[in-house]
Amino acid sequence: MRIYTRTGDKGQTRIIGNDVLYKSDKRINAYGTVDELNSLVGLVAASLTDKTAELKDELQEIQQLLFDCGTDLATPEDDAKHEYIFKNDETVDWLEKKIDKYMAVAPQVKKFILPGGSVSASYLHVARTVTRRAEREIVSLMQDESINAEVLKFINRLSDYFFAAARYANVLEDVDDVLYRNSKPVFR
Repeated sequence: MRIYTRTGDKGQTRIIGNDVLYKSDKRINAYGTVDELNSLVGLVAASLTDKTAELKDELQEIQQLLFDCGTDLATPEDDAKHEYIFKNDETVDWLEKKIDKYMAVAPQVKKFILPGGSVSASYLHVARTVTRRAEREIVSLMQDESINAEVLKFINRLSDYFFAAARYANVLEDVDDVLYRNSKPVFR
């Protein structure tokens, strides 16, 4: 199987529906950042310890969902041959339940915390920031073209999940979060 097309030699790529776009296009940036995030989630899952291993299955499920999100972001709305495949159904509810569970276990904080702690938590914080970047790229695309709005909703909630999962990983690893020393109370 040949994986190169030589289209990229001219700074272009073909998306679902056969449109050819420059690699700097907002659509390419959006699904490319989701692809980067998916790879990072794989790294997070591979870095889990015995204490944080319980997160592995849900991280792999998130990877499956991110692949669906990327597919939809690569699909123009007017492509008659392809339908959006990401369905929110219960995915946002599933993430919210995980967030609530993890935040109930983590010590309550009223100030900002520094991203870090255990290695697993640190990787989860990086995933959170890449998710936020993906969200910005998706919003930028959405301002010009129609997208599957369910993707944006999922990505928005996913960054909250990574924050909560990072705090939970620190609990599992028995590592304290570090408060940002100049933070005023922001959480109630």
